Amino acid sequence: MSNSVILNNAIHKDLKVITKTGEAYGSNVMHAMTFPAEFRDVQSCYPIFFCKDPATGQFYPTALFGFEKDQNLFLNGDSWEASYIPMMIKRHPFLIGFQADPEKGEGAKKPIISIDMDNPRISQTEGETLFTDSGEPSEYLKQSMARLEAIHRGHEHNKIFIETLLKNELLQSFTLEITLNNGSNNQLSGFYTIDEENLHKLGAEALASLHSQGFLQAIYMTVASFARIRPMIDKQNAILA
Repeated sequence: MSNSVILNNAIHKDLKVITKTGEAYGSNVMHAMTFPAEFRDVQSCYPIFFCKDPATGQFYPTALFGFEKDQNLFLNGDSWEASYIPMMIKRHPFLIGFQADPEKGEGAKKPIISIDMDNPRISQTEGETLFTDSGEPSEYLKQSMARLEAIHRGHEHNKIFIETLLKNELLQSFTLEITLNNGSNNQLSGFYTIDEENLHKLGAEALASLHSQGFLQAIYMTVASFARIRPMIDKQNAILA
């Protein structure tokens, strides 16, 4: 559970945020949600699969970092060894909150930047400052706010992306069998991927529709990202060795 509060330049004027990576800062995660807008960068480092939220039943794309819970094969001590770190990892300790927006009618809400006060990155003594002496957002906070805005748009984009994939029957569950150099057999399950057979069966009209929405490129990047599994297996073998 997070202890999220709306960010306030008076209450939080002395807060700092530690931007290091490492287990102490929650970087030892197996996977994290991603968005089509960042697929180009994500697929260069990580496999992109899909998960189903057990609480809502909704699918979402995710970048894979490890083969088991709390494993991040890209984490080496306090160093994240990849050229790109997904937005949902970089956003911490900030998150998108919502508050009433009377101007848009009863029950309407607007997104607002919040901060998790229980996050281990929160500090009074080290890290990036959030506000200037005059109470204006620091450059670091401006970057974080821009990232949160991109994530907010990404959530909306994901909804349409997933709806389109399901409409065209392009998601399928899969199980990946992994044999390591020590002879152990491992199984990666619970994820979904693009159904390439159904993708190849799509007609010109369906493909044109996917292309016009910007989804066709995202689909092929997802398929191509599967090649990133091999380097992850090599990392696992190196650890075992």
